[in-house]
Amino acid sequence: MSSSKKRIAQFFSYYKPYRFLFCMVMFCSVAASASALILPLCIRALTRDVMAHAVSGIPGITGIAVHYGLAMLGLIIVQSVCSLFQDQMGHVMGARMERDMRNDLFAHYQRLPFSFFDREKTGEVISRITNDLLNLAELCHHGPEDLVIYFASFIGALVILFHINARLALASCIFLPVMAIYSLFFAGKLNRAYRKNYERIGEVNSRIEDSIGGIRTVKSFGNEELEIRKFRMVNEEYYRSRSSIYRHESWYFTVLTSFLAQLVTVSAVFFGALMLSGQKLAAPDLLSFLLYIGYLTSPIPQFSRIMSQYQDGLAGFNRLADILETGAEREKVSVSADRYSTAEETGMPEKIRGEIEFRGVSFSYGGEEEHVFKNISFVIKSGEYAALTGASGIGKTTLCSLIPRFYEASAGKITIDGIDIKTVDIEDLRRRIGVVQQDCYIFSGTVRENIAYGKPGASAEEITAAAERARAHGFITSLKRGYDTDLGVRGARLSGGQKQRLCIARVFLKNPPILIFDEATSALDIETERAIQEGLRDLSVNRTTIVIAHRLSTLRLADRVLTLDENGIG
Repeated sequence: MSSSKKRIAQFFSYYKPYRFLFCMVMFCSVAASASALILPLCIRALTRDVMAHAVSGIPGITGIAVHYGLAMLGLIIVQSVCSLFQDQMGHVMGARMERDMRNDLFAHYQRLPFSFFDREKTGEVISRITNDLLNLAELCHHGPEDLVIYFASFIGALVILFHINARLALASCIFLPVMAIYSLFFAGKLNRAYRKNYERIGEVNSRIEDSIGGIRTVKSFGNEELEIRKFRMVNEEYYRSRSSIYRHESWYFTVLTSFLAQLVTVSAVFFGALMLSGQKLAAPDLLSFLLYIGYLTSPIPQFSRIMSQYQDGLAGFNRLADILETGAEREKVSVSADRYSTAEETGMPEKIRGEIEFRGVSFSYGGEEEHVFKNISFVIKSGEYAALTGASGIGKTTLCSLIPRFYEASAGKITIDGIDIKTVDIEDLRRRIGVVQQDCYIFSGTVRENIAYGKPGASAEEITAAAERARAHGFITSLKRGYDTDLGVRGARLSGGQKQRLCIARVFLKNPPILIFDEATSALDIETERAIQEGLRDLSVNRTTIVIAHRLSTLRLADRVLTLDENGIG
């Protein structure tokens, strides 16, 4: 199957759970269109019968009017009920599909490796899960039903017009080819304008995320005006892209609806009047003919709008599918109804000793020729407390990131208790490893929720015990609401040292057999650092521990010091 066909199949797979609802929406769309097309025929028949009775003087006009009036009332009710169901439930179906796509995309984001987020802008990642999917939901709902409605209206009106009077129908269709060509021409322009607009809104999101995320740095350097200028530049580009859309839309719809469509109506009136005066056309036929002209002309710009919507929506879905097809850390991903299919991986034994071995390990970031390090070999014995040191930027954090497979080694093998970690289920692997990074992240929520992140479902006693071992209990109880204190966005209400103590408490709560501390006490004062190091030493008993550090106080606690330099591990 070609790539484009595969993408189309993936797109329609999201309709699968809602097949019955989709069929009902399509049925109501056809029923509403048919009711709308039959209505002018009733008006034509009513006018013709009333005029015939009036000319001949035959009584019963009131009964005829009531008969047709009830029929038209029934058609209006059918049309209204079907339109109501189609509009409401169609939107519900689109919203459900949007929900499913967003769930799939977010779940896949969680499974993508660090390397993906290293190269992608956060604003664009957010834009894909918000703006792109919102437009996709509109396509999922409006695309099929609008296509059915406008196609049925156009074909139905064309057939009825030729049935009423073929010569007048031909005369009225003179400008239809012009409308179609003009519509296709501007549809392409609009599609390109919309694509550029999506790129620009992604840049705006990235600029906002970058500036707000680094607001403390911005203010510390007094660079508010610099950030304002940067934002104005990307916002100006976004404004220009929106202006381009509005300009093309104005020319597109105004010329089609206010000029060319009116020419079709004028042609029908002109030639219809000539035929009426020559008694080649009856007045009821001309009346119904004029009523059907709108059904003939209005679908043409809508067809182009639908095609543009399809192109735009499929472009958004392609961006979605590109992400979903990006290699996940532990599974191959599919956007079929099955969603995710897990590749077979072995689990680790329930209890591990924690011996870590690097055998000829090399690493380079994707696409870069120069390696961060090459041919690294060493062994950290089970239960050993090892300190890793070296110059800044030499690759200490990257080396440790290979153990929980945040990145994959370019060459060589890493084993735990002799088991190649590439053959181990990645969730199973990471459950055995506790990591405290130098840049400690605090989630929005309470103190209790942040500590419990290390062990979801942990009891209050377990959380308190972990906080005490991390020397965090003291400052937590001094907060206004203690463990239930809301920490704000990214822990804005905490100091750097307090954040790190909460992150260390998470690891205490997780209680893994392998520990990795990436300069985890660098933001702490000497007294607090000493207290936490005592706790770390307690925690590291019978556990394999790697500490990335420069301070002598930390290095002295180690059983062995490993030094990373250009030549490898010494």
